[in-house]
Amino acid sequence: MDYKLYINGKWIQSAERTPVYNKYNDQLIGTLPVVDQDQLDQAIAAAERGAQVMADLPAHQRAALLLRVARLLQERREELAKMIAAEAGKALKFARAEVDRAVSVFTIASEEAKRLHGETVPLDAAPSGEGYFGFYVRRPVGVVAAITPFNFPLNLVAHKVAPALAAGNALVLKPAATTPLTAVLLCECLQAAGLPPGAINLINGPGRTVGEWLVRDPRVSKITFTGSVPVGEHILSVAGIKKVTLELGNTAPIIVAPDADLDVVAQRAAVGAFYNSGQVCISTQRIYGQTQVYEPLTEKFVAATNALVVGDPLDERVDVGPMIAKSEVERVAEWVSQATTGGARILTGGTHQDNVYYPTILADTTPEMKVVAEEVFGPIASIIRADSFEEALAQADKTSFGLQASVFTRDINRVFQAIKRLNFGGVIINDVPSFRADHMPYGGNRHSGLGREGVKFAMEEMTNLQMVVIKTT
Repeated sequence: MDYKLYINGKWIQSAERTPVYNKYNDQLIGTLPVVDQDQLDQAIAAAERGAQVMADLPAHQRAALLLRVARLLQERREELAKMIAAEAGKALKFARAEVDRAVSVFTIASEEAKRLHGETVPLDAAPSGEGYFGFYVRRPVGVVAAITPFNFPLNLVAHKVAPALAAGNALVLKPAATTPLTAVLLCECLQAAGLPPGAINLINGPGRTVGEWLVRDPRVSKITFTGSVPVGEHILSVAGIKKVTLELGNTAPIIVAPDADLDVVAQRAAVGAFYNSGQVCISTQRIYGQTQVYEPLTEKFVAATNALVVGDPLDERVDVGPMIAKSEVERVAEWVSQATTGGARILTGGTHQDNVYYPTILADTTPEMKVVAEEVFGPIASIIRADSFEEALAQADKTSFGLQASVFTRDINRVFQAIKRLNFGGVIINDVPSFRADHMPYGGNRHSGLGREGVKFAMEEMTNLQMVVIKTT
């Protein structure tokens, strides 16, 4: 099927097209046009006009519009889930959960659209402020460039689109070239909900050309990007003076204390490490078990992993599908090979077939190995022995990343010890690092990014404060 781009309220074609394939069987799903520089210019110009319309739209109308989008997504749940499963390779059960989360994001955004407000400022708290009255309001930034990844082709798009619209902005949306068709379906829902022309503009093309043009354009007031650290660093270097939110990588650790419920840890870690083939920024990558529990934890984790069903993501029984591309399978295989050459042991997995890499657990890894030190972004987890809880915290925190980490313990003192010791944007207690509620602040420290998502917090990143001072005497 030939899909179209959406610019200024119209569905458009172009001469060049990108094929999109089913990641499990490599069958063609459809094609999508690639924008040229003139069409991108049209998209940004349309967003400039759309931004003014959205800024003038009363909050209750923006709220109603976003709620209509949520309902339309719910109505098309199965269609969207099957598209996600096909173009992203995500198991259908998790694809359906992604649609449900996107429905929630738009619902929350509809509520937050009515709560965007400022505050009064007691100017007379300083002698120079006597006789003045002050308050500030939040104003939309204008044109938001949203650049989204392949691993959540609906919900991570929703986390940029819904807050931007709720705050009164317009967008130019560039989804991942490997998974752009879910974004097409979302734009159909936005159009059907009555979104004004220009408020959302869907483009497609390579990052090195289309992405570069987009982030450099001075008409863009805000960039929100989810992806790799090198690309994030490049965006910062070329964006110019504009607001930027970056959600980048992680090497998500779990710390398991001796009092943890090991059955729960093993079951949750198997899901947290291997759903979506580990292609999640907060996928469990490093598991630190204290000496007292290391052996039984390892045994239970291997058993829970071996119970996962691997195969076609459109099969209802499947837990783990393919990776996004054969090149990623080859990269992960090379990292595992390097680790085993360096002394690591494969406890399960370590094999691949076509685009599928089987869930793999490594033992005897060392901190300098790529599978520990760098973001694997694949179905690989290392289980690591620690002599004490303090040592486990120290090892977990010895990273350049800082998105989310988790701790399993029943001891409240250990909980607060972990909170103080771990320099991560999120610390999850008694669940895996991949836990996320869509209204909570979400983002990383260190090389894991800048700014925060979560609807309310994203809206704050997508607005500017405007201070108003009135001389009263």
